[in-house]
Amino acid sequence: MVKAGFILSAKAGEGVVVARTGHGWSGPSFISTGGAGGGPQIGAQVTDFVIVLNTERAIWAFSKGGNVTLGADLSVAAGPVGRAAEADVTPRAAIYTYSKSKGLFIGASLEGAVIGTRKGANDRYYGQPVSAYDILRGSVAPPAGAANLRAALSGG
Repeated sequence: MVKAGFILSAKAGEGVVVARTGHGWSGPSFISTGGAGGGPQIGAQVTDFVIVLNTERAIWAFSKGGNVTLGADLSVAAGPVGRAAEADVTPRAAIYTYSKSKGLFIGASLEGAVIGTRKGANDRYYGQPVSAYDILRGSVAPPAGAANLRAALSGG
């Protein structure tokens, strides 16, 4: 995602989302994101995100055909607190996000962001019309091109 602004800011990006299923990782579903904000701020940055969907509700929200607003539609946690603590003490978040940013952006702002499914990109990648919901719950076999991504997520 690229974000830039001076008092008003805008951000946009594209990527993929995958979900942990009962059979391992789903194939990728293509997404786009955008948003805007306002407040005392200045700068530009590029941020890479990894988004892990942990619940059926998160999968549904990411694939309902329209847009999902993080924070309003779903709760989001910034990575797990710790594997043992997560399992024993805290409830599992619907979504974990991890991010790495480059650039400089300072200030404070009120922001909104939406994430939408890129249905055309999914259909082209899978070679047939497919729903994001079927992809993310593991009902659609991932193409061979997704093998490296799925192996990396599995630790292999």
